[in-house]
Amino acid sequence: MKIQHPLLIQAIGCVGSRVVRRLGRTWDFHFRYEDPMVDPEVARRTGRRYIYAFFHEVMLFPAYYWNWPTMNILISDHRDGEMITQVVKRLGFGVVRGSTTRGGARALREMTERIDDGNLCVTPDGPRGPRRHVHQGIAYLASRTGLPVVGAGMAFKDSWRARSWDRFCIPKPGSQAAAVVPAPVFIPPDADREALEAGRLEIERRMQGAMVEAEAWVEKL
Repeated sequence: MKIQHPLLIQAIGCVGSRVVRRLGRTWDFHFRYEDPMVDPEVARRTGRRYIYAFFHEVMLFPAYYWNWPTMNILISDHRDGEMITQVVKRLGFGVVRGSTTRGGARALREMTERIDDGNLCVTPDGPRGPRRHVHQGIAYLASRTGLPVVGAGMAFKDSWRARSWDRFCIPKPGSQAAAVVPAPVFIPPDADREALEAGRLEIERRMQGAMVEAEAWVEKL
């Protein structure tokens, strides 16, 4: 069943945000930063800005832990994106609608304009995958804004998995949660197509490696 009525979508957003808050209070978070300066809390205090990237399947991790108004997240224009928007707005994020494939040019322009407001957040394999694949839009955004890309790997020890393209992760109450955050990737402002692709591949390599490391670490917690 496709949910389209605006009031129903808003109701789902209201309930969903409350559920995330209640569940989030029970999760036990652990972080491993290769560069401590990219910790969003440190970045907020020091005024540094980054593009934070995490895969679509683990969106609930940053949705609970990094939900500050200075975090501007890119959410798909797809119908499902409206429900996600209603949830993350209530959790505290700034939201830009669009993606690397739908409404991409407009969304990238708006994200570029928002760098004075704080950090940017992107799910680089959204809105429809392939799972854990990084689309080139994030490399272009990094080049246009001059902001480094911090690609995090995140994992929960105990969770349910949706039957979706990304196997969306719904953490169980009391779950351990681990994040591995590699050093940022810098993409020059004058990057040509070849340089953008090299940057995309490096972001993807680091994020995929961080996911594997986070998944192995959380099992030991």
